[in-house]
Amino acid sequence: MFGFYDTFPQNVHKIKHFVTPISSRRLQQTLIQLLHELNEKTLRLEDVGTPSITDCDAVFELGIAEDNGFNYLNDEETKKTLKIIQKSTLQILDFLCAVRYYRIVNETRRPLKFDYYMLRFTFNPKLLELQLFHERGPMHILPEELVDFVIKKINEAFRRRVLKPLKKD
Repeated sequence: MFGFYDTFPQNVHKIKHFVTPISSRRLQQTLIQLLHELNEKTLRLEDVGTPSITDCDAVFELGIAEDNGFNYLNDEETKKTLKIIQKSTLQILDFLCAVRYYRIVNETRRPLKFDYYMLRFTFNPKLLELQLFHERGPMHILPEELVDFVIKKINEAFRRRVLKPLKKD
């Protein structure tokens, strides 16, 4: 099934709930476009979270679930996904997020071990649940920081804040 990963872990590292005034379709479209833009983007580690190492870059690679795998969110996959969402919104969207790290030493990029996360977005009318599982890696970005980063980016895509934390979290 498109967007749904059958073996998404049951025991996740972070769950957050958000209320939203916008439709699930619009939120899904924005999310797909945002993650597509984030792919292959180089950011300073401190722009994403509290750095555990200094002088480090983070490069994101994101894929959307389809059947038992993930497809890299390139231009073609993004268009396909947006077309599917236009026809009917999905209740669940699962993503694989690999974060590559590079330490900058004397203007040379030295690769470090990667982090692998799985993200599950569950859409309900006026509610969004985000689950995050850290699959493996040094966890240079904490699960809470990655969730906050993604939510911040979604909110920046709109004129006003569209995702507000549910009080019970």
